[in-house]
Amino acid sequence: MRKLKDVIAEKPWVAYALFFATVVVVFLAGLFGASIVERRSETVQRFNLVKEIPGYEPRNEIWGESFPRQYESYLSTSDTNFVSKYGGSKMRDMLASDPKLVVLWAGYAFSRDYNQGRGHYYAIKDIRNTLRTAVPQPATCWTCKSTDVPRLMQKMGVANYYKSHWDELGSEVVNAIGCQDCHDPKTMNLRITRPALAEAFQRQGKDIRNATHQEMRSLVCAQCHVEYYFKGKTEKYLTFPWDKGLDVSRMEEYYDEVDHVDFVHTISKTPILKAQHPDWELAQAGIHAQRGVSCADCHMPYKSEGGVKFTDHHVKSPLSNIAGSCQVCHRESEATLTANVNERQDKVKELLEASEEAIVKAHIEAKAAWDSKATEEQMKPILKMIRHAQWRWDFIAASHGGSFHAPLESARILATSIQRAEEARKELAVLITKLGGKYPVQFPDISTKEKAQSFIKLDMQRLNAEKAAWLSKVPAEWDKQAAERQSKMNK
Repeated sequence: MRKLKDVIAEKPWVAYALFFATVVVVFLAGLFGASIVERRSETVQRFNLVKEIPGYEPRNEIWGESFPRQYESYLSTSDTNFVSKYGGSKMRDMLASDPKLVVLWAGYAFSRDYNQGRGHYYAIKDIRNTLRTAVPQPATCWTCKSTDVPRLMQKMGVANYYKSHWDELGSEVVNAIGCQDCHDPKTMNLRITRPALAEAFQRQGKDIRNATHQEMRSLVCAQCHVEYYFKGKTEKYLTFPWDKGLDVSRMEEYYDEVDHVDFVHTISKTPILKAQHPDWELAQAGIHAQRGVSCADCHMPYKSEGGVKFTDHHVKSPLSNIAGSCQVCHRESEATLTANVNERQDKVKELLEASEEAIVKAHIEAKAAWDSKATEEQMKPILKMIRHAQWRWDFIAASHGGSFHAPLESARILATSIQRAEEARKELAVLITKLGGKYPVQFPDISTKEKAQSFIKLDMQRLNAEKAAWLSKVPAEWDKQAAERQSKMNK
């Protein structure tokens, strides 16, 4: 076998090739080693807290001292510039966009004021400003709005917290949704801070503490982005209606059995179920959840900065960051992926509008039946159909992004909503005619928010003036009291 030095003597270029190859290998090995050292150093620094974070520290800026990257990205939830076809972070007056909502919620505070939600940064400001809190509310309404809530639950006891009044805790609840809601300050592990979720799992024979890290990347969202109700006339105990299952019909069955009513419709006298925002439940029926994709994978994707990989806490629509969310798995262009989302949402929206149209007409025709001297016995089965139709419509309308998370399930639910509304209308037509009433019924002009609110007899000028007067003095006093309390704690 020829020796290497003989080969080099005959072909000098081989020596140069070996030399440069060695240089490249050593250089790459050095980069790799430096990267490992940098990442290990950054990992240590990530949990090297600037100062110890108390167990119930509600101020996000205190957490931000030790986790500046996460905190800086969280502050981006104040950005209200992104607008997609059906969502985004910009505030929209949903009643102005769709006046039929006013009639659907006649008798409920949502008919006064309903805006598309903005980022977590505005959680406190927006709940203070809405006309819905001009109506007496339980403290339970604060539950998903603030990092102060776990502290108050610990201090007051969960049951006592729930049955307090909303305005009684106004000076205590001042820090918007943030770090405390999802993280253990000692380990930074994800944790559940709202007992309603753990209690719902427990009633199904499940221990939420056994959830995997990937499951927790959705379950921390499911503390709030779910369907719920306030159980008990005075207790107002936050409860998830999952005992029979997560499906819309199983929840409907649960509510019917406990005879829960969110409000009685002032036009039709229907005992209505108001869906909250069953985002997590509906998403479980979609392909992404079924493939193990978490909420955070799309709405809070990982990003890298230097040698650090961390979760982007700018919780937002994936459509505003397609490269960081969708394209991690899907190789299509941004234009194609956006078109795919819009196509699914367009089709669900078409069914949603058909459902709204049928239910609004059913409410107005029900009034005509009452005016024609219909009895409660005659109306009871009809009102139940309207109740179920509106519950199923609202389940989709209130589930932000549900038309993409689970478009097939959304379409199925809306189809059954339309079916029940039209069945109610058919029975109403027969009943009104039988009673000698005028049919077809004359429908009012509700083409604008103002006309719809006038139709259901809302005095919006008075309501807005009363809220403006309240805003001019109460929130500032709450903030002053909170600042004084925090100053004493710091000392």
